[in-house]
Order: sequence, then structure tokens, then C-alpha cells
Amino acid sequence: MPPAPPKPHWDPHETEQPRSWLRPTIRIRLTLLYGGMFLIAGVVLLTIIYLLAAQALDRGTDTPFRFNNQTTQVTITSEICPALPSPVDASDFEAWLAKCSDTQRAIALDQLLRSSLLALLGLAVAAFAFGYVMAGRVLSPLGRITRTARRVAGSDLHRRIELDGPDDELKELADTFDEMLDRLDRAFTAQQRFVANASHELRTPLAINRTLLEVQLSDPEVSPEVTQLGNTLLATNERSEQLVEGLLLLARSENELVDRKPVDLSEVADQAVEQVREEARRRGVEMSGVRHQVFVHGNGVLLERIALNLVQNAVRYNVPDGWVRVDVEARPGQAMLVVENTGPVVPAYEVDNMFEPFRRLRTQRTGSDKGVGLGLSIVRSVARAHGGYVVAEPRESGGLVMRVAIPV
Repeated sequence: MPPAPPKPHWDPHETEQPRSWLRPTIRIRLTLLYGGMFLIAGVVLLTIIYLLAAQALDRGTDTPFRFNNQTTQVTITSEICPALPSPVDASDFEAWLAKCSDTQRAIALDQLLRSSLLALLGLAVAAFAFGYVMAGRVLSPLGRITRTARRVAGSDLHRRIELDGPDDELKELADTFDEMLDRLDRAFTAQQRFVANASHELRTPLAINRTLLEVQLSDPEVSPEVTQLGNTLLATNERSEQLVEGLLLLARSENELVDRKPVDLSEVADQAVEQVREEARRRGVEMSGVRHQVFVHGNGVLLERIALNLVQNAVRYNVPDGWVRVDVEARPGQAMLVVENTGPVVPAYEVDNMFEPFRRLRTQRTGSDKGVGLGLSIVRSVARAHGGYVVAEPRESGGLVMRVAIPV
């Protein structure tokens, strides 16, 4: 037997290379920055206190009297000490001098305290301002990362941070984020390519089957049994085509749109109503509504799919002699498409299940010929792709009120 091939020696989960602890990390930079700021603030505060203390000592030790060399008399020079009667003996003078010196020291210390508090307040304001500026400079890469993440959230996966600067934790985070964006970009590109290929590969055999069945049924000599079988196969083929179209549309509408154009939502609703009007007439359902002109930025085809799915559901899931009302109105910052209909009573706890793929009211899977169970799922996906939302509210007398909000 041929020898077994050698095992791969490359480990996809290889460990990261050890990094030097001397590299300029955020921790080291912040430590040096705030440690230096604290040291500078301490030196400045110490200098200010030293100067204030020297001034206070100079004022507090000032002699409150002086001798007159000609008359050998004592002259009081302090304005804060009371005057002495003349003549005065030594004991009275010593007591007066001690009290006066205590008063001068108290005043000097009070001035020192007030000046120190003012200096500390000014230094604190300067320290906060300087710290705010420096923190903004240190954290500015985070703002760049956040802005890029917001743009990427709008499906612009081609943007990259490309952060330059020291090899610290923020640059490591930005590089990791760029690598993740590369993988996401490749994944979404592959998904779009798969959807395009699947669209072709799935539609082609169904179209061929439909053509073959129609050609066979057009033969005037075909038996009634074959005709019935052919019609059944055509209905099954049509259902498969609807399922494929719904799945492809659901896959395309999962992401937020990048290319947007002004679309009149009232025109979209009118087109949907006109497409369903004949079916509504056959079912005895009355169509009405007021549709004001409101422009939104989006994809006209996908928005028409929203209106068409809602109006079709409102007509098909209705009662005899029922009605459907389709309104378009402008709200602050958004356009609202409202589709209201009569129909069976819908429990409130089952409303959310209707938006899940292949689910219907009171059923876990699709089980009727009214559709493939993707209509409301597509509506929700397209609405989210346009930055909007859809909500459903059951009516007390039966039926639903569907509201789709699209930002203007």
C-alpha cells in the first residue's frame, strides 16, 4: 500500500507571538501620562505653597514696634494691635507683645489658607482641562473605530480603519477589526454570488418543466387524464417557482440597502392595489383607501413587494363580502403604509408567529394553496433593510391592521 500522506504541521489555532512588555501599550502610556501630570501638579502646588508660606512668615514675624534712638522710646508700628499707655513697664509690654504676635500669626495663617485654597482650585481646573484634552487624544482612535463600525453597520463593508500610530492595544483592536471586516466582506460577496448562481440554477429547470407541460397540454389529442395531471403538475411547478422567488428575495433583502433612490410610497401602493384588484373582485372583497404622496429613499422593487404581499394576504385571508383598506400617510420622520382588512379573528399571541418563514395562523408549516408562507417574512426583511419596521395588530371584529414604517 502506498504510504500515508504526511500530517499537516500547520496549526490553524496557532498561539500569538509573545510581545515585549516594553512596547508602548495603553497601560504604559496612561501610567506615564497621569503619573507625570500628578508629579507636575505636585511640584506646582508645592512651589505655590512655598511662596505663600514665605509671604505669610514675612508678615507674621514683622515686629510690631520700633525703638527711637534719640528718645529711647518705643513706637507702635502694628495696625492690628491696640495702643499702649505711656509709660509702660516690662511685664505689661511682654504680655502685649505676645498677644500681638499671636494675632499676627493667626491673620497670616488665615491668609495662607485662603490663598492655598484659591491656588488649589485653579490648579484643579487646569488639571481637569489638561486631562480632558489628553484623554481625548489618547481615546481618539476609539472614536475612529466607532465611526467605521457605524459605516459598516450601513452595509459598507469595504471601509477599513487602517489605524496608524504606536503598536498598542487600540492598534491591535483596529487591526483585528479590519481582519474581521475582510472576512465579512468575503462572506457577503460569496453569499451574493451564491444567490445569483442559485437564482439561475433553480429557475432554469422550473422554467423548462413549465414549458414542457404547456407544450404537452396544448396538444389537442391529449387525454383528459393527462390534461388533469398536467394541470396539477403546472400548479405544483408554479408553487415551486413562487417558493424559489420568495427564498431568493428573502436572501437578497436580509441586508441593509446601499443604493437608494427616491420612491413614492403612494405610487408603490397603487401598483400593488391594481395588481390585486381583479383577484379581490373574484373573491368579493372591496378595495378602498387614501394614499397621500410620500417619498422615501429605498428600492422601488422591494418596496412594491412589501405592498403587494400585504395586499395579497389581506385579500386572500378575508371573509366573503369583506373589505381591504390601503392607506399611505406621512408621519414625523417616516412614511406609513397601513393595510387593514376584515377576516377571521386573530389571537394576539399568534401575531408574531406569522412573521416566521413557512408559518401561518394556527399552523406550524404551510398547508394551503394561498401561498408559500414567506410573504410576511419578506415584508419584515425588506422593511428592516430600509431601516424601518412592520407591526401587526388584530382587530376585535376580525382581521388585521398591518403598519409598515419607512424612514423618509
